[in-house]
Amino acid sequence: MKVCVIASGSKANVTYVETKNHKILIDMGKNKTYIANALKSIGVNPKDIDIILISHLHNDHISALENFIKSYPATLCMPLKMFTSFENIKDYPHMKIYDGEEIDFDDIKVYAIKSSHDAVDSRNFIIEEGDTSIVQITDTGYIKSKYFKLLQNRDMYLLESNHDIELLTHGPYPEWLKKRILSDEGHLSNQSAGFYLSKLIGDKTKKVMLMHLSETNNNPQIALKTVKDSLKENEVTFKNIECASQDVISEVINL
Repeated sequence: MKVCVIASGSKANVTYVETKNHKILIDMGKNKTYIANALKSIGVNPKDIDIILISHLHNDHISALENFIKSYPATLCMPLKMFTSFENIKDYPHMKIYDGEEIDFDDIKVYAIKSSHDAVDSRNFIIEEGDTSIVQITDTGYIKSKYFKLLQNRDMYLLESNHDIELLTHGPYPEWLKKRILSDEGHLSNQSAGFYLSKLIGDKTKKVMLMHLSETNNNPQIALKTVKDSLKENEVTFKNIECASQDVISEVINL
């Protein structure tokens, strides 16, 4: 399995995942040209994308979707409630609508677990190929404890580390927006990311990517320090952690 974060932040979010038989995009922020060029830069033909998973319908996760699927008609996967609330893709012929939390694609399995965000039926994803698996969790106010067992000891975590609580609290955002971000339907803080990783990282885990960092209320140095300090406090030893970027694609990670 290969993973590359094409964009991650408050403005746009796209992750590329490659398995033996599938080329997958999680979310479609930014624009079609940026995504196509990013894929080409890592040796992937955009025409070969065959699965698109959408976590929720906020613009930073779908701004490129309509134009992309006009040129590159991959199978678009959404839960039923999300699909019925998205008028612009009602006539798209390559839909895979699901109503539970498991999606099967021949040799891979996708768990589309429910997140806690202020969007219609928002989801996060686990992708399994044989004994290898990744977890992507962003845009959620918390992770439901009922999913802990399912999420534990995966090969890679792409986990939201959106804000530093102090920077957000004393920063320029209006009070209503601060409350939204800090709510149970908002975003995970650096502190929360560290706590959850301390519960989830296992012997199999090879890589952690911190995702969806706020440009205003966070920075990579603070995020990394906070997460690493939290892991240390919880007696978890793990060093292979980095931050995804809004405008620079990550290395291609081979798992």
